[in-house]
Amino acid sequence: MFNADAGLAEFVTVKLAMSLKSKILLLALLPLILMTAAIMLISQRQAHDLSEQEIHTFEGNLLEAKRSELQNYVSLAMTSIAHIVRTYQPGDKAAEEEIKRILHGLTYGDDGYFFAYDQSGVNLVHPKQPELVGKNLLDLQDKHGQFVIRELLREAREGGGYVRYHWRKPSKGDLEDKLSYVVTIPKLNWMMGTGIYVDDIASEVAKIRSQVIHNIRNTFFTVLMILGGTAIIIILIGVAINVHATQLADKRLRAIVHKYVQFQVNQRRNFARELHDGINQLMVSVKFRIELARDRMLSDPNNAAENLDKAEDVLNQAIQEVRQISHDLRPSLLDDLGLKAALVSMLDDFAERTGIRNNIRLQLPEHRLPDDIEITLYRIVQEAITNVERHADANELVLRIWTADDQIRVDVKDNGRGFNLNADDPCEGIGLMNMRERAELLGGSFEIRSRPTMGTRVRATFTLEPVN
Repeated sequence: MFNADAGLAEFVTVKLAMSLKSKILLLALLPLILMTAAIMLISQRQAHDLSEQEIHTFEGNLLEAKRSELQNYVSLAMTSIAHIVRTYQPGDKAAEEEIKRILHGLTYGDDGYFFAYDQSGVNLVHPKQPELVGKNLLDLQDKHGQFVIRELLREAREGGGYVRYHWRKPSKGDLEDKLSYVVTIPKLNWMMGTGIYVDDIASEVAKIRSQVIHNIRNTFFTVLMILGGTAIIIILIGVAINVHATQLADKRLRAIVHKYVQFQVNQRRNFARELHDGINQLMVSVKFRIELARDRMLSDPNNAAENLDKAEDVLNQAIQEVRQISHDLRPSLLDDLGLKAALVSMLDDFAERTGIRNNIRLQLPEHRLPDDIEITLYRIVQEAITNVERHADANELVLRIWTADDQIRVDVKDNGRGFNLNADDPCEGIGLMNMRERAELLGGSFEIRSRPTMGTRVRATFTLEPVN
C-alpha cells in the first residue's frame, strides 16, 4: 500500500527542485539588475548635479543680462528727457512737469515702468501706483525691514547702482522680489530708475529645470526598458534551457497524483474493511445475543437478561466506533454548530483528557467561513494540540483565532519544553509537514516558532474572499 507521507515527501522534493531552478535563475538576474540599477543611480545623480550647475550658470547669466537690460532702459529714459534737462533752469516747473509726463508714459510690458523721487524721499512719478505720488516714502520698509527708498537714493548718489527688495507687482498685486537700477537726473537732482521682478527669472529657470528633469526621466525609463528587455531575454533563455527538466517534473507530479489516487482507493478499501470486520461483526454479535435472549426468555430469564446486557455493551461499542469513523471523516459539530463550537468542544475534551489549561480567544466573523477553510483550521488546531499532548509536556495552551484585513489567522501556543527547529525529528516533522501542506494547499501561509524550554507557537494565515 502507498505511504501517504512518502508521496507527500516526493511532492515536496519536486517543488523544492523547481524552487531551486527559480533561485538559480534569480541569481543570474540579480547581479545584472543590481549593477544596472547602480549605474543608473550614479548616472542619474551625476546628470542631476551637472544639470543643476548648468541651471545655476544659466540663472546667473540671465540675471546679468537683466541687469544690462535695466541699464539700457534707464539710458533710453535719460535720452528721452535729455533735451529738457539740457535747458532746465532751477525752479522751471513746466520743465519738471514735462519730465514727469514723459517718464510716466515710458512703460513696457505688464510690470515695466519708471519711477522718480526727490532727495527727501517724496515720490514724483509712479505710473502703476499713482496713489504714491506726492507721498514721502523715505521710511518705507519692505517685509524684511529694508529701507527701500533710502537704499535707492544712496545708490543713485553714488553714481548709479542696483538694489534688490520686495515691492508690489502690478500684474499680481502681491509682494515679489524686485531688482531695480537707479541713477540721478542731472540738474534736477532726482533719483530715477526702473526694475524687473525676479520671479519672472525664477519662472524661466523653473521651466528650464522642468525640461532637464523631463529629459533625465526619459533617459531613466529608456535604460529601464533596456534592462527589462535584457531580463526578459535571460528569462526566456532560462525557460528554454529548463523546459526538459520541467517536463520531467510534470511527469513526476502526475505520478505522485496517481499514487495519491491509489492511496484514496486504499483508504476506502480500509474503511470498507473496518465496517465489515469491525462494526459488522459487532452487529452480528448483537443479533446473536438478542436471539439467544429471546429463546431463553421463558426457560432461563436470568441468562436472557445477561445476554441482553452483553448485547447492549456490544451495541454501545459499535456506536462508539461509528462515531469515531464519522468524526475522522468530518466532525459533525463542524456542520451542525460551526467552527467555534467544534473547537471549544475539542479543547474541552483535550483539557479533560490531559489536564492542560485552555485559554481560548476566538473572534470569528458573523458569517460562516468557507468549508475548506473551516476544516483546515480545525485540522491544524487538532494536529497542533495532538503534538502538545504527545511532546510538549506543557500545562497551558493558548488558542487564538481572529480576522484582520480580509485575512483569518490562527495561533496555537503552549508553554512546554519546545524543541530545536533545526534538529531532525521525524515524529514531530510529519505533523508539522501535514499542517504546512494543509495551509499551502489553500494558498495560506504557515509559520512555526520554537526554542528549547521556551514553548512552541504555530501560526497560519488565510485570505478570505470579500463578502458581498
